[in-house]
Amino acid sequence: METTTHELDRIAISVKSHKLLRTLLKENPYLEEIMRNARNETEALVGVKNLALSQIRQHGAAYQFYQRETSGRETFEQLRWQDFAAIRLLDYIDNAGRTFPDQNLRGELAVSNPIQLIWLAVTHGTGGAKPAFFEDMLMLFRQFSGKFERTFPDRQQLEAWMDRWCSGLDPRIIKLREENRERILKIFVRKIDTGEINDSKFYFDKGMSQQQKYHKMMEWWDDRLFHLRFAVRSPDLLNELLGNSLDPDTMKLLYAARDKGIPFFVNPYYLSLLHVRVPYFAVGADLAIRHYVVYSQQLIDEYGYIVAWEKEDVVQAGKPNAAGWLLPNTHNIHRRYPEVAILIPDTMGRACGGLCASCQRMYDFQSGHLNFNLDKLKPNETWEEKLKRLLEYFEHDTQLRDLLITGGDALMSSNQSLEKILESVYDMALAKREANATRPNGEKYAEMVRIRLGTRLPVYLPQRITPELVKVLGDFKARAQKVGIRQFFIQTHFESPMEVTPEARDAVQRLLSAGWTITNQHVFSAAASRRGHAAKLRRVLNQIGVINYYTFSVKGYMENNFNFATNERAVQEQMEEKIFGRIPEENYDQIREFPNNAEALTENMNALMTATNLPFLGTDRNVLNLPGVGKSLTFRTIGITRYGRRILEFELDHTRRHTPALQQMDKVIIIESKSISEYLRQLEDIGEDATDYQSIWGYSIGETEPRIPIYDYPEYDFEITPRFTNMQTKIVVE
Repeated sequence: METTTHELDRIAISVKSHKLLRTLLKENPYLEEIMRNARNETEALVGVKNLALSQIRQHGAAYQFYQRETSGRETFEQLRWQDFAAIRLLDYIDNAGRTFPDQNLRGELAVSNPIQLIWLAVTHGTGGAKPAFFEDMLMLFRQFSGKFERTFPDRQQLEAWMDRWCSGLDPRIIKLREENRERILKIFVRKIDTGEINDSKFYFDKGMSQQQKYHKMMEWWDDRLFHLRFAVRSPDLLNELLGNSLDPDTMKLLYAARDKGIPFFVNPYYLSLLHVRVPYFAVGADLAIRHYVVYSQQLIDEYGYIVAWEKEDVVQAGKPNAAGWLLPNTHNIHRRYPEVAILIPDTMGRACGGLCASCQRMYDFQSGHLNFNLDKLKPNETWEEKLKRLLEYFEHDTQLRDLLITGGDALMSSNQSLEKILESVYDMALAKREANATRPNGEKYAEMVRIRLGTRLPVYLPQRITPELVKVLGDFKARAQKVGIRQFFIQTHFESPMEVTPEARDAVQRLLSAGWTITNQHVFSAAASRRGHAAKLRRVLNQIGVINYYTFSVKGYMENNFNFATNERAVQEQMEEKIFGRIPEENYDQIREFPNNAEALTENMNALMTATNLPFLGTDRNVLNLPGVGKSLTFRTIGITRYGRRILEFELDHTRRHTPALQQMDKVIIIESKSISEYLRQLEDIGEDATDYQSIWGYSIGETEPRIPIYDYPEYDFEITPRFTNMQTKIVVE
């Protein structure tokens, strides 16, 4: 191997980097000897590789894992802490000199060659590596040498971390939210009185007293349309409704976001969940919510340059998407897995009850495809014809059995629009079933067994969950069961236990009464990744009848840098916190039945937690939604940039069935948008003790958890065809 020269290789390292390097060499004299004696990069690589191999060969299982001769959850859990370090060193060396397009830097090529960077720093004082790189190397060699050991927290420690976080059901928090509501409503009363707000639906009759106006406002608070009409769309109104509590630096950011064209849309109810008078017992408890409302400098800088994260969402007419599917149009249907498709209606369902700062659809807002011009999102006269054509696509698909209706937000659609969509789904499911009656066994198509609605409104706008909506959902379920659909899921997104308010709890109970199972997809943002936060959310959701489904690492590139918690933290949370909610296998048959009796879900989950003495039910999987290949947390750390940002090589989740196109796809490379050092400093800035997270440095390998049986599809009493339709070619999977 010849030493490659790069412009950055000539850049001197900083004083702080020199100090970290000195500590690294002092703690590891064998490494210093290798670096001092190496005449070039190649000799340095060979020396470190021989060192790592001599250690890992002492543990045959780890060596086989490194060689990729074995894999899977069982093997992963057998790896020793030092094995993680040895495998990472070897992967760094095996991938030395590789370049990767870094979308965090708008496609600039990133080079990974960490041993070369150490050698350059030792030999010439150059290489340009930042302190975050040397901090990562220091912790890697401490782990490799055994100086840095992993200590697992116990149940008592987890409970202590969980107790730091209040829920929105705490009476003290409820009182604070009532104060916020009163402040917000009084401001709106004044704005209507002065003519600053003039609405054809929400207005005061002549002669009303101030008290009567306030009471009228209290009535409107229970109306979802009030919250949509009065949603905050400007930084100044946002600050005013928050009691002018936003600091000048935050306001500067919000003005910059407005000038850049990033939309604002925060409804009054959700805004009332943010602290203005910060209580001593809940300092920082609302940050996971606040960081969804207040934009970051990174998002502002990148807006206009954001590229689509989801490769399969980039569709060209007549061409298959990244997963191999031919789709009937470019934006109404998204698809990745054989069994599942996503339907995005041309209704108000294209909008949401608010805009999350780290929204995966920010790319679509940037392009203008999504917006909050709610009056223009009503379905036009051609929508019903288009819907029929889209449902025909599903009807003639051989593998589809699970349809997720989302957006935007499925429940932003009116009851009438939603009813029409569900009626069309019923007709499609019936037609599929009837057509199967004429097909021989082994050639039958998969029939619809699961319908899901993707919505954040139980969280953002629980006022939407009305008796009328519940009737629409209940009536559909009663009919759909007759054509073989057996599972009915509301897929929602609680981000924080502080979002579990009395209103949200009541909305959940109404949905459960319609017989729909509610599952939660938690986005593991930086604020939500604090110790015990996800565990507390799981517990509170279980207590009100919500099943935890996924805990997602934040998607996106540098635009989501602020909210990004590293994948290493996701593995750490999985291994050290969620582990206490692991359900014994002898209870699997019991939880498999949960969706079949949604009305009793709250009682059944709480009874299971009591019987098993679990703090929560760990039914969710920690994963990253990868571009093109689906959800996975199976990765190895194969590189690191000069900035200390790790380069992860992900594999498919082999517990899921994939299309032939994905089975042939190369592994997916993800360059994280922040280093471990940056992440820990961010946690310290929001009040965390970084020593609580020390083991995060060593989690350089991840393995996707097995699926809990609660999410298994019901079995057919017939055999379906292995043939694929709606693909460029018809492929048979053996």
